[in-house]
Amino acid sequence: MNILILGAGGREHAMAWAVRQNPKCDRLIVAPGNAGTAQVAENHALNILDGAAVTAFAQDHAIDLVLIGPEAPLAAGVADALRAANIPTLGPTQAAAQLEASKTFTKEICDAANIPTAGWSGFTDAAEAHAYVDANGAPIVVKADGLAAGKGVTVAETADAAHAAIDALFTEPGAACVLEEMLTGEEASFFVLCDGDTALPIGTAQDHKRAYDGDEGPNTGGMGAYSPAPVLTDTTANRVMEEIIHPTLAEMTRRGTPFQGILYAGLMIENGAPKLIEYNTRLGDPEAQVLMMRLGAQALDLFQAAAEGRLLDAKVNWADDRALCVVLAAEGYPGAYDKGTQIRGLETCPDTSTETVFHAGTTAEGDRILATGGRVLTATARASTLQEAHDRAYALAEKIDWPEGRYRTDIGHRAL
Repeated sequence: MNILILGAGGREHAMAWAVRQNPKCDRLIVAPGNAGTAQVAENHALNILDGAAVTAFAQDHAIDLVLIGPEAPLAAGVADALRAANIPTLGPTQAAAQLEASKTFTKEICDAANIPTAGWSGFTDAAEAHAYVDANGAPIVVKADGLAAGKGVTVAETADAAHAAIDALFTEPGAACVLEEMLTGEEASFFVLCDGDTALPIGTAQDHKRAYDGDEGPNTGGMGAYSPAPVLTDTTANRVMEEIIHPTLAEMTRRGTPFQGILYAGLMIENGAPKLIEYNTRLGDPEAQVLMMRLGAQALDLFQAAAEGRLLDAKVNWADDRALCVVLAAEGYPGAYDKGTQIRGLETCPDTSTETVFHAGTTAEGDRILATGGRVLTATARASTLQEAHDRAYALAEKIDWPEGRYRTDIGHRAL
């Protein structure tokens, strides 16, 4: 098979790493890719938001399967263009991708399907949003209605913080926000493959959104993760499927927009009862790194089954293992940070089925690897226990010589 992965982050490197292990993979292209994907695939420059360009590229390179990594191409309708050309694609239609692209859309789905979630109100006017905060007080959660690369959420402990978050969101014309009650409990991520009819769980994880140790500092795209999530017991996972996933998929089908791709449910669990925080319509990052480390070569078979509508007969073969990853980010992220700094020591890091370093914001310049993003590398390992996976991942991180970077030292602390 010839396979095309769209994207340039750690998620896409992890997907490429897993797919490459499958003997069905003859040729693997990542567009645009990064310095890490170049080691396991061919990188190609391509505007991945242009459905016509992506479709033409796939046809020119005889691509048998397209895996869409990030959310922006999904919201832009790239999957629609590929499917119209009869190219098997993992990723929802533009209409179905609204589950991530619009918080208001998701809340309306929850209301229609009686899905447990936080109470909410949506606003397109800043003054009305401010008035709502004045009337309801804090704590309150402020969410950008559209795509925000994982950083559009403010958990406001005070009314002043909520007002500041609203002002920040409404600096752009056409902005909208959702204000939600703050849920309590433990967060976890639940991942499901869907083919329009069948839903197949493909793993759980917990990530660390805050920038600094002790879950302090601003929200980021994610500073580390581990899998599986201990809080998602078999009983709770079954409740997630029955109370959240299946009703969502049924409502999407009822509306004429069946969901085909990866559905990522961000959950809050309290006393075994799950509530939906939000949906993403693709793998998370850095959750993808630990999931792909655990799934390995079978990831391609599962992705292909979802893209071709064959999930009914598919199953996941889990080992009794644990995985953990640590994100190395540029100093200053998620705020301003320097680009172009050199990373050394990567050649000393093992690259095996149980430990590797996934690249995100990197570029190769000759034999030098340069940091060109905020989240730059993900040191990832798996083992029979979470403690051993933790120790291996941190040993990898310590091998990397990058003074301009930093990482949290407490990934996995809730489970350990």
